[in-house]
Amino acid sequence: MYKIAVIPGDGTGPEVTAEAVKVLKTASEKFGFKYETTEFNFGGERYMKTGETLPDEAVEELRGFDSILLGAIGHPDVPPGILEKGILLKARFELDQYINLRPVRLYPGVDTPLKDKGPDEIDYCVIRENTGDQYTGAGGFTLKGTPDEVAIQTAVYNRFQVDRCLKYAFEYTRKNGKKARGKGEDNTLALVGKTNVLTYIYDLWYRAFHEMGKKEYPDIKLEYYHVDATCMWMVKSPEWFDVLVTGNMFGDIITDLGAITQGGMGLAAGGNINPEGVGMFEPIGGSAPKYTGKGVINPLAAVCAGAMMLDTLGESKAAAAIETSVKHITANKLESMDAGRMGFSTSEVGDLVAQHLADQ
Repeated sequence: MYKIAVIPGDGTGPEVTAEAVKVLKTASEKFGFKYETTEFNFGGERYMKTGETLPDEAVEELRGFDSILLGAIGHPDVPPGILEKGILLKARFELDQYINLRPVRLYPGVDTPLKDKGPDEIDYCVIRENTGDQYTGAGGFTLKGTPDEVAIQTAVYNRFQVDRCLKYAFEYTRKNGKKARGKGEDNTLALVGKTNVLTYIYDLWYRAFHEMGKKEYPDIKLEYYHVDATCMWMVKSPEWFDVLVTGNMFGDIITDLGAITQGGMGLAAGGNINPEGVGMFEPIGGSAPKYTGKGVINPLAAVCAGAMMLDTLGESKAAAAIETSVKHITANKLESMDAGRMGFSTSEVGDLVAQHLADQ
């Protein structure tokens, strides 16, 4: 019995989360696992009423779940940063979700802005360290509000954080790299950094990466790419990539670039993972407040987030079957992936996925 915490959140979050749960129900019936969901109302509406974001006692309660399914966080009437720091970052840090897993995968029938590229070329994964870097909050202001104001936000990493992220990345590559999927001669893990300028932090990453790879993972091919070159190659030659691992800030940037190449933020799913604890899985597209309540938002990213959650919980067959159903829907059913242009409502898209899953 899996205990799943559901945080629908803001805007269209409740709509897409409902479809993810719908598909989860079908998967449980087909593959024979049991689950129960508990819903939490953390988000902008609660904050405006109570001033609470994610209370400490709620964090402790979430530790008792097997996983968290998140809809979206972000409210137009709440200043930027309050909900993001108070809910998303707090959950990541307090629950030590030190891995952000972002597949960059173009599904059949989905348009990409990259010329002459298709699902065979756009199929890789970014592993982003999720608890260090500039996101730790180290820094501050001096003489704030004056002409001499100074703002400092410091990037911080220790060897423990780097090593555990790399360990996860190597294990993931061994299991899910191109060779493991029958799509290449090698499983390749590439470190993305900036060793020529950020000569402290990425010197640490570079040394740790090669020490661990050569000693413990001789079967995995090691590569290193500067982050600026990576951005160029993500547009020009995405087929070069297998699995990428990087720090928090660079990972935040390149995964959004990757998302637009796979059809847009509305189709991208991500996982915030603590391999020894509770993970949180979400669609990346945000709360999209202008579409709230209209039943036109694309729920497939949330559905894929649910599949990622199941895969992490060990229900890999169910996860793969959901992804197969999503591919069928994108290739054969939807007129467009854009909100309001799909040819179906949000709930009807969920129905299509669930029905195909049941019929497999």
